Amino acid sequence: MKYVYILESLDSLHFYVGITDDLRARLTKHNAGEVPHTSKYGPWRLKTYVAFSNEKQAVAFEYLKSASGRAFAKKRL
Repeated sequence: MKYVYILESLDSLHFYVGITDDLRARLTKHNAGEVPHTSKYGPWRLKTYVAFSNEKQAVAFEYLKSASGRAFAKKRL
């Protein structure tokens, strides 16, 4: 199973989109400061996630990192 997830900083000013096999372990790493892109804006909470049985579909859905994907996520998720 692959998960595409959106994290929100506790100050609600920063968001992060990622993909992982183990959602709980990945969130723990983000909050421990082990992920360079998120280390300075934590702590983080899980805003939403989508599970995929197909890795190719999960990678395609990670388009949420793009400008149009961020706009979609902000409005719909």
